[in-house]
Amino acid sequence: MDDIDFARLRAAMVDTQVAGRGVSSPTVLDAMRGVPREVFVPEPLREFAYEDVALPLPQGQTVPQPCVVGLMTGALGLSADSKVLEIGAGAGYTMAVLSRIAASVFAIEPVDQLAVTAATTLAGLGCGNAHVIHAEAAAGWPSQAPFDAILVHQGGSHVPEMLKQQLAVGGRLVMPVGADPGVLELVRVTRLSDVAFRTEDIADVRFDPALGARPRIPPIANRGASGTACDGRLSDEVLAAAIAAAGERFATPNIANLEPLLARIGDARVVLMGEASHGTAEFHRMRERISRELIERKDFTFIAIEADWPDAARIDHYVREARHRATEWTAFARFPVWMWRNQEVRGFVDWLHQHNKTATRKVAFHGLDLYSLYNSIRSVLGYLDDMDPPTAKVARQRYGCLTPWQSDPATYGHAALTDQYRTCEREVVSMLTELLKKRPVYAEHDGERFLDAVQNARLVTNAERYYREMYYGSRAAWNLRDTHMFETLKNLLAFHGPQSKAIVWAHNSHIGDSAATEMSLRGEFNIGHLCRKEFGNAAYLIGFGTHSGTVAAATHWDAPMEVKAVRPSLAGSYERLCHESGVARFILPLRQPTPTALIDGLNVSRLERAIGVIYRPETERQSHYFEAVLPRQFDEYIWFDETRAVTPLQTEEIEGLPDTYPFGL
Repeated sequence: MDDIDFARLRAAMVDTQVAGRGVSSPTVLDAMRGVPREVFVPEPLREFAYEDVALPLPQGQTVPQPCVVGLMTGALGLSADSKVLEIGAGAGYTMAVLSRIAASVFAIEPVDQLAVTAATTLAGLGCGNAHVIHAEAAAGWPSQAPFDAILVHQGGSHVPEMLKQQLAVGGRLVMPVGADPGVLELVRVTRLSDVAFRTEDIADVRFDPALGARPRIPPIANRGASGTACDGRLSDEVLAAAIAAAGERFATPNIANLEPLLARIGDARVVLMGEASHGTAEFHRMRERISRELIERKDFTFIAIEADWPDAARIDHYVREARHRATEWTAFARFPVWMWRNQEVRGFVDWLHQHNKTATRKVAFHGLDLYSLYNSIRSVLGYLDDMDPPTAKVARQRYGCLTPWQSDPATYGHAALTDQYRTCEREVVSMLTELLKKRPVYAEHDGERFLDAVQNARLVTNAERYYREMYYGSRAAWNLRDTHMFETLKNLLAFHGPQSKAIVWAHNSHIGDSAATEMSLRGEFNIGHLCRKEFGNAAYLIGFGTHSGTVAAATHWDAPMEVKAVRPSLAGSYERLCHESGVARFILPLRQPTPTALIDGLNVSRLERAIGVIYRPETERQSHYFEAVLPRQFDEYIWFDETRAVTPLQTEEIEGLPDTYPFGL
């Protein structure tokens, strides 16, 4: 392996898999750039040294995943004079990183052979401030206490009291805690005094199994007529042939025969349609075709999309109130502009505008998401300026708490975690409460405008929490976002009346039932799962997939859109199984009338791909695949073997809009 440029791979790994996943400390990143991970890895696995995966050691332990090392080290808040204790040195990789930051590092390794190996490797690297002993981990190292920081690799149900007592006052302990060893909450314990400690949730972490292993999705009760799950009843070759036989083929979305699909949707009140990537034309076109049929033949009331409420409101004004055509495309002017501001979506919007000209009941167009913090504040203030100027003055004072962060709401989340800055939660909640108290007075003047104002106030309330909680990537931020989208959907159904019906457009990761994916192991849920619980069979979930082609995506947040080649799907994935069916395009029912044997064969955990507004093909397995059980995730799966990127509208982004997507699908 002499020809492998490990230094180049190390720099790329730190940039894309550590910094690219949210570790921002320059000290930690520099330390990781300086540690040759390959020397801690068994010789046969050194070619994988800079993949962001855990690598197995002969003693049954692992060299930990680099992004987890970066996250845990960053959470310790080390300085050049810190004294650190590491519990579980393993081969010594994390210890080498710590030794480049702290004054001294002491580590305990319960496996004697590993302790010797780690000490030898660290000495060879010149880590003179690193000390390893072979001992039981739970006892810590009392003779060297107190420590400014303690890092514990092994997860547990609680933080051991003995280790907490070895912290200096002001010291921090970081450890994964939880009941499920596969998905744990990274917590930080800070010693405030001799007797007082503060515990914070830092992030959900899935400690990847060693290279080649796969996570476990818990058993889930099956719905409908698909039978029970069973591993290995049919070979992949037989499954691919069965998919080819059961799939309802079509040539293009425009001429697809949707009669069988519409019959299966039946009287569903909420139809959720996904996408395997945000920047794919065929997914948009098929959703739009199905939506037109649902509107014309089943009287669906509104479309609700994974987009911000104020932006979608501009589209709604155009499709329902016939305002001048050009104004609606001032919406969606911030990153990622192409996600909704493209020719494919515009075609549907223009169709909906024409449909509403003659419709008895006009179909509305709404946004579900919560990123538009400051646009929503402006909308609330504009409404109150017209309806209740004294209350508008109070609102400006309350919302003023958030003004310093207008240019970058994500930095508010960072600032709100510090002791120097209080959160704005009380102010924004009180403003929403004030609006709701005056519902009878405001709503009688203009129910539509009141709905808009309340929804914007609710969005500000939830967005304030979201930006605080998402700073460390905790599951609470994801769950808050999808709960907000779900509550918005329910509010819209209530507003439009008991007979109203909704069409939802969002990514597969939001509309497929999260209980059937590894999201459930992290304690995450989504709008699809919440709809399934709330509406039962009256919620119909449709997923999409592709094998290869092109996609509109960026490499980093706020980076320019690129048309990227989509890599062929991985072996062992649902996408590869569909590709091997040999059918270019089909709709696959995941309930009846599809044969039970096929559903049972699909009803096992496989890889599934998810491309958001970011696509990184160089780390595709780690960045874009997750485990799922397809028949439990969706009611239907729509397949395009080859797809192409959306066509963005040739318009300029509006200058000065502050909101940006921080991260996520």
